[in-house]
Amino acid sequence: MTLRNGLFAHWPVDPDDLRPYVPSQLALETRNGRAWVSVLPFVLTNVGLRGTPSVARLTFGELTVRTYVRYRGTPGLFFFSIDIGRSLIATTVGRTAGLPVYGATMRVGATDKNHVAFRSQRRKTESETPARFAATYHPTGAAATARPDTLEYWLTAHRRFYAPATCGIVTGEVAHEPWPLQPATVTVHENTMFEANGLPSPTGEPVVHYADDVSMTGSTPQLLCDR
Repeated sequence: MTLRNGLFAHWPVDPDDLRPYVPSQLALETRNGRAWVSVLPFVLTNVGLRGTPSVARLTFGELTVRTYVRYRGTPGLFFFSIDIGRSLIATTVGRTAGLPVYGATMRVGATDKNHVAFRSQRRKTESETPARFAATYHPTGAAATARPDTLEYWLTAHRRFYAPATCGIVTGEVAHEPWPLQPATVTVHENTMFEANGLPSPTGEPVVHYADDVSMTGSTPQLLCDR
């Protein structure tokens, strides 16, 4: 699969405020005393099993809300929600990976290649607050690989996810080359994703980056049972 039109939007939060919303098996990861919650809108193209013809591959929008954790000392991501613009894909991913995946109505447009208008509304929600996100964004500079000692690298380098399971944790990983991050500007027109997920809403402006045209391969999820 290939990621296109991706935005990384990250907000710092107090770890004590976020800890109750992360499973006890996972340690909440922080940087300089702050936890971080990220919202990522993007489009996945050429999605399919290895070896399948191009005619059988799919394109859809996706919106994730996540934070940073460790399991047995290994860093990874914990997803509060994953909204996908194809209901069948959402159902399949949710069942196979144990992730909180939802079908959503999504619209992604562009005035040119890099000026993106992204809108998502979850079709079904258990929350009283509708899960909506709408933003316009575009890159403002050249692409570069983040240095390992920077905040940008820490916020984007995690490739493994963890999800709670009956006897332990389900984990999987996405493999890709280092992100070609670009500085970006974003106007968030609507964002109820924190409230819809029952999370405390962060304040202030997010740290944002743009990424485009990144080829990725996802692993088969594995169950790690606690002993």
